[in-house]
Amino acid sequence: MTKYLVVTGGVLSGLGKGVITASTGLLLKSLGYSVTAIKIDPYVNVDAGTMNPYMHGEVFVTDDGGETDLDMGHYERFLNTGLSKKNNITTGQIFMKVIEKERAGAYLGQCVQIIPHVTDEVKSRISEVSRETGADIVLVEIGGTIGDIEGLPFLEAVRQLRMEEGVDNVAFIHVALAPFLPTTGELKTKPVQHSVQELRRIGIQPDAVIVRSTAWLDDEARRKIALYSNLPQLAVFSVPDLDTIYRVPLVLNEQDFTKYIAERMKLKYTDPDLGEWRNYIERLINANRGVSIAMVGKYTKLHDSYISIVEALNHSGALIGVKPNLKWIEASEIEEGVVKPESILESNGVIVLPGFGRRGAEGKIKAIEIARESKKPLLGICFGFQLMIVEYARNVIGLSGANSTEVDPQTHHPVIDLLPEQRAVNRLGGTMRLGLHPIKITAGTLAYEIYGKEIIYERHRHRYEVNAKYIDLLESGGLTISGWSIDGFPEIIELKDSDFYLGIQAHPEFRSRPLNPSPIYVKFLERAALDAC
Repeated sequence: MTKYLVVTGGVLSGLGKGVITASTGLLLKSLGYSVTAIKIDPYVNVDAGTMNPYMHGEVFVTDDGGETDLDMGHYERFLNTGLSKKNNITTGQIFMKVIEKERAGAYLGQCVQIIPHVTDEVKSRISEVSRETGADIVLVEIGGTIGDIEGLPFLEAVRQLRMEEGVDNVAFIHVALAPFLPTTGELKTKPVQHSVQELRRIGIQPDAVIVRSTAWLDDEARRKIALYSNLPQLAVFSVPDLDTIYRVPLVLNEQDFTKYIAERMKLKYTDPDLGEWRNYIERLINANRGVSIAMVGKYTKLHDSYISIVEALNHSGALIGVKPNLKWIEASEIEEGVVKPESILESNGVIVLPGFGRRGAEGKIKAIEIARESKKPLLGICFGFQLMIVEYARNVIGLSGANSTEVDPQTHHPVIDLLPEQRAVNRLGGTMRLGLHPIKITAGTLAYEIYGKEIIYERHRHRYEVNAKYIDLLESGGLTISGWSIDGFPEIIELKDSDFYLGIQAHPEFRSRPLNPSPIYVKFLERAALDAC
């Protein structure tokens, strides 16, 4: 039978449940089992696509076009596999399905309630992922914290799941915070105790408790938590703050976490093979040649807004032996004169980050102009790619006021315009060009040098593209279009006389993995490292 491992969290959000879930999946996969992971988000949004990154961090895109929680990125990177939009379940999705069924008469004669109709729908969605993936083990992370009213239907659903599937087939891991008080010099376990008590009050007895803290748990703290959690001490695990999130699986495994979970769920256990993972961490930690990267964006005050790009740089750095040192530059502060755009030249390379809307657009354009003229290694992602087109049209080709119609609907030179298929769209949620799409690479270009093949696949998330009316003018003005969509829209641009000037409409960071980095980020970091010499 399929085994289900449910991860809950307590005390406060942001403890790293997603990393714990991903790490658990990596460990179980290393035992030879097939593993998938589900993220449950209790918010009423149908998906993360319409949320500002400051609300929930990056919107992670799956191959099949799902706009999902950033924890899905952790799952994919640790499990080294692609997941589906179905692996991210939200309250909005569940309620929408239940209401659709009610309107269609599926519950005819019944009073539709949270229990059993909503909880049954939750269990149905979990079972659907299990059935379609055929995974031996399904990890289910429930977002938020114990006690949140939004999460109660999901907790009730997984409580029922254990009753229906059997105790040997459903286990619970609870992640909670033990704060360190400098005044007394000790970790305080009371928040963990109360969190577990609240979970038990709901009807769920955890099988393991993972304690997040700034320091390791001592034996006394472990004993207290075990006592109040109704668990043996060997079921309490410590994950202190670490130098990299990729070390979490090793820290857990060293405490016999993998063996404990395997025994609890009646799984065959052999010592996990973590050699490749250890080697990756060694390369990551020992990369001591620093390379400074200017990160120009509009959500830079929350670095999780660009977490996949940060991780793609880390993956690439580990491969080539350099350490990316990120310098975050708020594009709107360039516009306001708070930050001098020339400051980007203090870095060895520049990434113009994705984002939507008018705010910060002119700041990005100015940064692009300075990087291009200085021949500083420059990489533009999605909106960054589009603004590279705008900057080139204005400052090289001479199209005064050229812009994207997203930024200036009245521009006389709409070099970036709405995709044709987007003109009839009247709803914002889930209607962009999303997911994995092919790109045709032109031979003899930097893009071909990077990918080494004529057809590649990358994930997309955009409504606007290069206006076809300006393609000939852009090319005759010296811009090389080295990647094309199947529909004939530019996907990758570059300049022949620049060491590294490249923009891409897609988001290659979404497919970067610790053991298989995105080739675009590898090449960009290599060229930036040359600038550092």
